[in-house]
Amino acid sequence: MKNNEFPPGWDENRVREVLDDYTTQSEEEAVAEDEAASEDSSQTLMEVPNDLVPEVRELIARRAS
Repeated sequence: MKNNEFPPGWDENRVREVLDDYTTQSEEEAVAEDEAASEDSSQTLMEVPNDLVPEVRELIARRAS
């Protein structure tokens, strides 16, 4: 069995907290969160073809490091 690897600063507890947050939020809270994200002028939301997602993630990771 492979050990789980987490991004820097993350551990199993943090993952569980995030999952709990998203699985317990109401539909209204989820919509409000999505709307707030779409209003953030420092970021852009766009559709990306599924086969390009790994490359886009790699570009974002390179820029973040």
